[in-house]
Order: sequence, then C-alpha cells, then structure tokens
Amino acid sequence: MTIALAVAAIFFLATVIRSTFGFGEALVSVPLLALVIPVQVAAPIAVLASITIALIVVVQDRQHIHLRSAGWLAFSTLFGIPLGLALLRTVPETAVKMILALVIASFSTYSLIRPRTGELRDDKLAWLFGFVAGILGGAYGMNGPPLAIYGALRGWTPGKFRATLQAYFLPASIAGMIGYAVTGLWTPVVNRFYLWSLPGVVAATFLGRILNRRLAAGRFLVYVHAGLIGIAAILLLQVLK
Repeated sequence: MTIALAVAAIFFLATVIRSTFGFGEALVSVPLLALVIPVQVAAPIAVLASITIALIVVVQDRQHIHLRSAGWLAFSTLFGIPLGLALLRTVPETAVKMILALVIASFSTYSLIRPRTGELRDDKLAWLFGFVAGILGGAYGMNGPPLAIYGALRGWTPGKFRATLQAYFLPASIAGMIGYAVTGLWTPVVNRFYLWSLPGVVAATFLGRILNRRLAAGRFLVYVHAGLIGIAAILLLQVLK
C-alpha cells in the first residue's frame, strides 16, 4: 500500500508537469520510481500514463493541434527509432548524454538571451526534429527534448504547444506499449500500479490544462527553455555520477 501511494504521488507530480508544458514527465517520474519499484515495472506504467494523458488532451483540445506538424514529427520518428536502437548497442551512453546535454543547454540558454533568433515559420524541418526524437527515443526513451525545441522554434502558443506534442505522443506511446506487451513486460503488476495511479493522473491532467491556459505565450517559452536546461543538468549529473 505504501509503495502504491508513493507511485501514485510520483505520477501525479509528473503528470502536472507533462500536462502543463507538454513534455518532461519521464525525467521526473522514472528516476523517482526507480527508488521504489523496478525499472522494468516503472517504464511500462509510465507509457500507460503517457497514453492516458495524451488521449485526454487530444480529445479536449483537438482544435489546438497542428496536425501537419504532429504528422511529420510522428512519421519521421519511425525512421529514427532503428538508428536509436543501434546507437544504444554501439555508442557509449555517457558520450551521447554529454553531447545532448551540451546542445540542449546551449540552445536554451541562447534562446533565453536572444528569444527572437532562429524562428521556424513552416514545417520544412519537422522531419529532422522527429527523426532525432526517434533516435533518442529508441536509444534512451528521451523523445521530448527535440520536440520541445521544435515547438519553441515554431513559436507556438501554450495551448498549441501542449496539444500538438500530445498528438505526437499518443501513437508513439501506443506503439511503445505494444512493444512491452510483445516482450512480456506488460504484466498484472504494471496494471495494478497503473490503476492505483489513474485517478491522480486524470486529475493532474486537468490541473495542468488550467495552468497551461494561464501562462502567457512569452512566459511559457521561458519556462520551456528553463525546463530544457533542467533536463540538460539532469543528463550531466547522470554522466558525472
């Protein structure tokens, strides 16, 4: 019971972050969950929660989804996943995380200093960001940062940013859950912890929607870049520990 409540509390916190900003929950939930349950159990629960969040947001805010962007990002991700799996087997994880952390931190720091530099006005480069998201997702489950960077470069409103990323995460998470089912990692234990967490995940999704709507566009992008810098710091800590 104590472990189940801890898992539910972790998912509530992570879901508030995901629902408010559209990304970032995995780097909060997975390290905390690893303290109380095995990673092999935590990862499938996180994907089930991701499906729940994305489904609610897509149904609620479908009018805010940039369908062309979501489509290109999701389609190109499929081609990046095999390369990510190969990367996982051939390149040291510490090297990739170090490079990724430095790139993310540099980009977001520069964007905070020069917020109007390098904006993208169309979807011509969406395939590139989706491809990189697929590589990082296939290797380390970190699809979010490239997608967040793309949304920031497009200058999307908070509502469009949140909804479009969830339109991407919904099919990606369903595909991930199918993979867990095929490999035998979708177990009754996963279902029990997920059901314990479900009320909090649903409540946190609605709470995140309220918070998202109260954020001004300019302030929202500041928070996004601050979150990306936080992700970069976590990656560096993982490398240096």
